[in-house]
Amino acid sequence: MAETTSNSGLLAVRLVTPDRVLLDATAEAVELPSMSGYLEALYGAAPLLAELGAGEVRLHGGSSGEQKFFVAWGFVEVLPERVTILAETAMHPNEIDRAEAQKELQEGDKLWHEAGDDGEKYDEANAITREAEEKIASAEGKSS
Repeated sequence: MAETTSNSGLLAVRLVTPDRVLLDATAEAVELPSMSGYLEALYGAAPLLAELGAGEVRLHGGSSGEQKFFVAWGFVEVLPERVTILAETAMHPNEIDRAEAQKELQEGDKLWHEAGDDGEKYDEANAITREAEEKIASAEGKSS
């Protein structure tokens, strides 16, 4: 894991998926998509555990420089000197297959129209649609 010295003003940031460690660096600030909206973590922040939504993680400064990653579903732990992002899906924007994301968007739309009175099916359709829209936006550099 990226080491920081006490009072360095830099966060140790780690982005992990079930199959790889995508990032292990330091940053001055980290923006992330939680289920209740975007949040920003800075050095010295109060501890926080949040459910991760679909969207873009943006890192600023430190050894990470300016970087962006698409993430979807998982959890983030913010501590005063560290941010750990555990994501079901995470990738660099250039790793996103736009054609596949477009198919996922169409599938979400199809499920939404077929949901009828089933609230769980609507929720599933909305989750698929949101993830696909965020993938497409991230790949195009137009994150929300």
